[in-house]
Amino acid sequence: MKRSNRKNRAVSAEPGESMREIQEFTLDELRHLFSPRAQTGETMVLNMGPQHPSTHGVLRLIVELDGETVVNCVPDIGFLHTGIEKNMEYKTYLKAEVMTDRMDYLYSIGNNLVYCLAIEKLTGLKPPPRADAIRVILTELSRLQSHLIWIGTSSLDLAAMSTFLYAMREREMILDIFELVSGQRMMTTYIRPGGLWRDVPAEFEAAVRHVVDVLPKRIDEYEALLTKNLLFIDRTKGIGKIDTATCLAWNVSGPTLRATGLAQDQRKSNPYSGYGQYDFDIPTQKEGDVYARYLVRVAEMRESVKIISQALDKLPYGPVIDNNRKFVPPPRSEIGVSMESLIHHFKLWTEGFTPPAGAVYSSIESPRGELGVFLESDGGPKPFRVHYRTPSIPLLQVIPILAKGHFVADLVGIIGSIDIILGDADR
Repeated sequence: MKRSNRKNRAVSAEPGESMREIQEFTLDELRHLFSPRAQTGETMVLNMGPQHPSTHGVLRLIVELDGETVVNCVPDIGFLHTGIEKNMEYKTYLKAEVMTDRMDYLYSIGNNLVYCLAIEKLTGLKPPPRADAIRVILTELSRLQSHLIWIGTSSLDLAAMSTFLYAMREREMILDIFELVSGQRMMTTYIRPGGLWRDVPAEFEAAVRHVVDVLPKRIDEYEALLTKNLLFIDRTKGIGKIDTATCLAWNVSGPTLRATGLAQDQRKSNPYSGYGQYDFDIPTQKEGDVYARYLVRVAEMRESVKIISQALDKLPYGPVIDNNRKFVPPPRSEIGVSMESLIHHFKLWTEGFTPPAGAVYSSIESPRGELGVFLESDGGPKPFRVHYRTPSIPLLQVIPILAKGHFVADLVGIIGSIDIILGDADR
């Protein structure tokens, strides 16, 4: 077996030998990453994963233990790397959008939205009011189904199986709505620059109202199972604590930040898609532990239901996409009767459109925190630079702070409580 340098952790195998990852550490690495006791064998340095925490993404943790107590914990990412950002730079603006669905795969509609908002800043496209309202409904439904996955899997990590089964039942109703409007349950690419791919079908409003009517009672059931459950409280209260100053120092956002007492939310501080016209609260807690993060997300689910209900009540009639033909394909109904529309459609989808040169940054509030995209145009049909600011990277960076001093059995609960998605970290 020939070993390459430690920098890329790669090996070249002789014929008949399988590839394996080098997991040893040099003395210099031990000195920088772990306590001096790790060098003398007083503490153990073990691998946790990448299999075990894979319910929240393919993550490897290198854990230093003193008995069962975590002395240090180093996240090791990169097992899911897709190169999405660079791949997007080699595609036209419209064709690149399908790749955004694959980052945070539990918030793919939000990934579409933030990318389209950036394009709209570059091009001056303005979505019609109906498109904005439908965007809000779908992104809040997406937030709900993401939180349902979170409460189900995080509870399952702590041996509460019933919650997982109930949460999956409710999530199916939301995925059915996504399939109704886009034809896809998860990777929808439904939001487009200037508005939406098409209008929602006639069954849309009734389906969404059913979710709005049913979900509050189902959230009550989750709370009845967990909120005052002594075993759940014992596994979550006082575990994985962090304060506001540390969150801000590490650029942590979302429910993890709000669980420390700071009411920061992009939907309020930087309203987009008409969020300024809806009445909703920003749930907060002060303790900054696993239990506080649970309470914040449960309250956020109730606020999302409120927003969806208001958006349905205010849903206006009208077009769902800007009619600027320089950047937006013509309606499908025109293609069969107008040669000009057919040619225009063909050129937009093969050659792409050319926004003015410039750079923009757009951000939204994802279920995990601030999701932003930096988009730069050089005046050509392909983005010159695409770079995402995703919430999972800062959350991964604070795992050593959250885990230190706790038992190794608490690690999975801590990982679940910050709700990381490795797809938006390994880009």
